[in-house]
Amino acid sequence: MLTIKAITENKDEVIRKLTKKHFDATEIIDRIIELDRTRRETQQQLDANLAEVNNLSKAIGGLMKDGKKTEAEAARLRVAEMKEGNKILDETKNSAEQQLHELLVLIPNLPHDSVPGGKGADDNEIVKQGGVVPELEEGALPHWDLAKKYDLIDFELGVKIAGAGFPVYKGYGCRLQRALINFFLDNAREAGYLEIQPPYVVNADSGYGTGQLPDKEGQMYHATQDDLYLIPTAEVPVTNIYRDVILNEADLPVMNTAYSACFRREAGSYGKDVRGLNRLHQFDKVEIVRIDKPGHSYQSLQEMVDYVQSLVNKLELPWRILRLCGGDMSFISALTFDFEVYSAAQKRWLEVSSVSNFEDYQANRLKCRYRDDNKKIQLCHTLNGSALALPRIVAALLENNQTPDGIQMPQALIPYTGFNVIPVPTKQIHI
Repeated sequence: MLTIKAITENKDEVIRKLTKKHFDATEIIDRIIELDRTRRETQQQLDANLAEVNNLSKAIGGLMKDGKKTEAEAARLRVAEMKEGNKILDETKNSAEQQLHELLVLIPNLPHDSVPGGKGADDNEIVKQGGVVPELEEGALPHWDLAKKYDLIDFELGVKIAGAGFPVYKGYGCRLQRALINFFLDNAREAGYLEIQPPYVVNADSGYGTGQLPDKEGQMYHATQDDLYLIPTAEVPVTNIYRDVILNEADLPVMNTAYSACFRREAGSYGKDVRGLNRLHQFDKVEIVRIDKPGHSYQSLQEMVDYVQSLVNKLELPWRILRLCGGDMSFISALTFDFEVYSAAQKRWLEVSSVSNFEDYQANRLKCRYRDDNKKIQLCHTLNGSALALPRIVAALLENNQTPDGIQMPQALIPYTGFNVIPVPTKQIHI
C-alpha cells in the first residue's frame, strides 16, 4: 500500500497519477489526510499527558513528605482525571488508525511515469517482438485437438474428477510438463536465482502482505475451516519469506525462483478465449522474485524482462513484449511488461508471462525493509515475473511445431524431454 508520507507530501501528484488507472482518489485521499491529522494530534496530546502524569506522580511523594497532603491529593485527582481522559484519546487514536488502514488498502499502487494511458488490453504498447511465425499446413489443429489426437491431455476426464479447468495430463503430455519445469528452473538457477520450494497454501497475513487480500474479486480458493488460501502463484509464499525482515543493502538484490502449482478461480471467464489450456483453474508455473533497493529496482526489472525474452527465444517461439496501459495493470503494479507468444493454429497471441515492479507498495504491507550503508532503515522494492507459465507455452509448442510425422521439440528442450518428437500414436487408450 502507499505510505502516508507519499500521500500527505504529494497529494495532488498521487491523485493525478491514479487517474491513469482510472481511479478517482480525491475523496479517499482527503479522508486519509484528515484521519492522519487526527491520529497525529491525538498522539501528541497523549504524549503530553503522559509526561504530565509522570511529573505529577513523581511530585506526589515529595508533597506527602513535606506534609502537603491537600496538594498531594489534588495531584492524585489530576492524575486519575488525566488517565481517564487518556483512555478516550487512546480510543480516538485507535479508531483513526483502523479507519486509516481500511482506506489505505483500497488505493492502488501509483503507475510509473512510462505507463501509457488507456482503458484496456487494446491500448497496451508493443515495445519489442521477435521470432518467426510458422506457416502451418492446411488443416492444422488447435492444441485441444492435438491433445486428443496424440493422447496428451484429457480435458473431459478432468471435468469428471474435479471440474472444468482441471486437465489431466497423460504420457508425452506429462513428460513435456516435467521437461519444461526443469528447463525453466535450471535456466533460473544459471541466471543467479536461488530455488525455493514453497507451500501451496498461505495464511491470511501472507495473502495480505503481497496484496491478494482483501480478495475483492473472489479469485482465490479458500479453505475456510483452516483459514488458508491456495496460492495463485509462487510469488505469494516466496515474497512472504521477507515479511517483517530487515535485509542488509549489501545482500540486495535477493533473487529467488520457485516452481508451484497455481490455483485461480477465474470467476466470470467464459467463451472461446478460455478453451483448452488458454485459461485454467490449476496450472504449473515457474516464478522469479526479486527484492531490491529503490535505486536499482528498474535495472532489475529490465534484467528480468531480458531473462524471460531469452527463454522464449530458446523455445523458438514467436514473441512480443507489451507495456501495459494504466487500465490493464494490476492493482499493485507500478510497471508491468507482458510477454505473449503467437499461437499459429489459433492465429492469436497468448499471454505467457507478466514481469512487474511493485516498487515499495508490497514492501510497505510486508514490512520488508533494508538497512542502508548509513544504517538507516528503508522500504525495499519487490518485483516478480512468470518464467514461465506452462499452459499457453505448451499450447504454442504443440500448435506451432505440428507436422504430419509428429510434434517436433525445440532443440533446447530435447535434453529435458528425452525425445525430439512426439510421435503420432498407433493406438489410443481412452479412459
